[in-house]
Amino acid sequence: MKIFNLVRVLIFLLFVLISNNVMKAQVVVERSKDKVTISGSAYYVHQVKKGETAYSISKAYGITVEDLDRENPPAVYGIKEGQTLRIPVSLVTDAKPDETIKVRLEHNDLKFIYHILKPGETVYSLSKLYGVSENEILQSNQGMDINKLSVGTELAVPKREFMSKQQKFDDQENKYFYHKVLMGETLTSIAKQYGLSVRQLRKENRDLRFPQVGDFVRIPGVVKSDIKEVEQVKTDTVPAVVEEIPLKISTPTGFTAVKDLKGTIDVAVLLPFYLSENSIRSEIDSSNLVKGRKSFKFIKVTDDWIYPESLDFVEMYEGILLASDSLRALGLNINLHAFDIKSDTVEVTRLISSGALADMDLIIGPVYSHYSHNLSIVSAYAGSRGIPVVSPVPLVNNSALEKNPTLFMASSSLEVVQKALAKKISEDYNNNLVFIHADSLGVDDDVKKFKNLIFTELSYKIPFEEIKFKEFLFYSRSMFNNDSINRLSQALSEQSNNIIIIASEDQSVISEVLDIANGLSRRFSLKVYAYPVIREIDRLDHKELFDMDIMVYSPFWTDYSKKNVKQFNSNFRQKFHTQPLEKSFAWQGYDIAFYFMSGLAMHGKSFIKHPEIHNPDLLQNEYDFKRKSSGDGFENQKLFMVRYTKNYEVILEDETKNQQ
Repeated sequence: MKIFNLVRVLIFLLFVLISNNVMKAQVVVERSKDKVTISGSAYYVHQVKKGETAYSISKAYGITVEDLDRENPPAVYGIKEGQTLRIPVSLVTDAKPDETIKVRLEHNDLKFIYHILKPGETVYSLSKLYGVSENEILQSNQGMDINKLSVGTELAVPKREFMSKQQKFDDQENKYFYHKVLMGETLTSIAKQYGLSVRQLRKENRDLRFPQVGDFVRIPGVVKSDIKEVEQVKTDTVPAVVEEIPLKISTPTGFTAVKDLKGTIDVAVLLPFYLSENSIRSEIDSSNLVKGRKSFKFIKVTDDWIYPESLDFVEMYEGILLASDSLRALGLNINLHAFDIKSDTVEVTRLISSGALADMDLIIGPVYSHYSHNLSIVSAYAGSRGIPVVSPVPLVNNSALEKNPTLFMASSSLEVVQKALAKKISEDYNNNLVFIHADSLGVDDDVKKFKNLIFTELSYKIPFEEIKFKEFLFYSRSMFNNDSINRLSQALSEQSNNIIIIASEDQSVISEVLDIANGLSRRFSLKVYAYPVIREIDRLDHKELFDMDIMVYSPFWTDYSKKNVKQFNSNFRQKFHTQPLEKSFAWQGYDIAFYFMSGLAMHGKSFIKHPEIHNPDLLQNEYDFKRKSSGDGFENQKLFMVRYTKNYEVILEDETKNQQ
């Protein structure tokens, strides 16, 4: 009994001793008043005092121990007196971690997204982030005191259902009547029902051959509102002048044989060669120090050095030279006149005034940074003399073509790409369409045009009220951390295929959307469409392109098994001692020069008005030049649908069935 009492006394004394030590260890932590800015972010600088712990410091600043460890990795192994810690000012709150209310809800992932509240976030900011109303968030979190939410609280955010009928688009009008196919109906029976021929019905429903139950058939004809307008027309109204339809010359079947050429052709090449910059063959090296002073030393550059800004256009000219060699071998006499033209309009004006371009048969260029001011000056001058001018690189838009009938844009503008994509996307009219863009201010005309083009094509397939269309505004993950993937997931459907449309040429937007979409592709069935620039993004993880089976319209396609492609590579290596990359301008230079010089040699001036009469076998390109009116220039309409397959192959999709 005495032994038992002695043990009890010892335990009590030990407890008192431990409690006293703990009380002494629980020192009051004061927030530091010292702040520093590192890489644009503000931090408190806290020096650890005796008795302070990671828990007590995090509590004083209103952050979690995990936040402290993340910003100060050595703290994971314990902190020591005198150690300096950095604490992000953006994370500091008046709330203490142990006082934070962390409510965990019973999840229903089909209806809600679950968001962990971060410092500075409110119900209002969440409503903007997820595109729902504040009231919808409040209704989804009943029983929770919404006025006492703390960092770490989990909130249920309802998944938003987007339908196209909630938005108004330029082409969204009740212009057509749609017939929903019933059991046993065929195109013949439907045509008979509306007093039409099967041919008329097929013409309005290009891709519908064997309608299934539930499909929509577009019925041609004039709606009642249009009939009323016709009845109100006065008899003395002046009839509209009908524009004369130009003669249509069919494209030859197969490739045009280029052989037995005769005559002489003078070609001006206006490219930014940067001759003055390339003429400097030495540089000053001041990296070395001698007795504490910089040592200046002249160093000769290597013989193969080329001024970086001119490299693309030097390669383009190399392609033009090889095309000229090929055509000379076929009998054509070619005089090339190369001019160094950069962004300065003074150079272009001086060149025109000198008369050096007056007797040219063809002008290639000028180009600079995708803008068309110099091009407009040259094409206006050349047009008055009937000289064709070729713009060899993509431009911001095709406005330079207006009233310049001898101007040719060899690279398709974004407008052409958007039309082709809209038509392709409309084939998936029964699926869930997610339209992603970064135009937060609603001022980007390209975004508006693309969206309306998609709806125009969809109107041929299905009534507006049946379209499943969701518009998704892109925000960088740096703004919303990991919630970007949650925001996109609520726009996707688990019941149907999802068509993601990236309506942006911004490389960071494309890269981040693909990364997020790839993470969601394990849960959802996805198909992604993007602009051609996606093929030129070097920092992109190309594995994602293959994993998601991405399809993109491209202005070029290279078949390295073709005889002329093999010959071009061989000639290029032999003459210039290097091999052109697939996206090198050398290919474009060759194709443009070969196409236009052979076309002029074989067909003369008629080729300028009707380029469709000429179709030679080129390396990377196929030219399909069309213009909006007889007074405008021509733009290449040919695009290749390139697909990145899950078998890690890049293939050319068969688009023949989609051609008109």
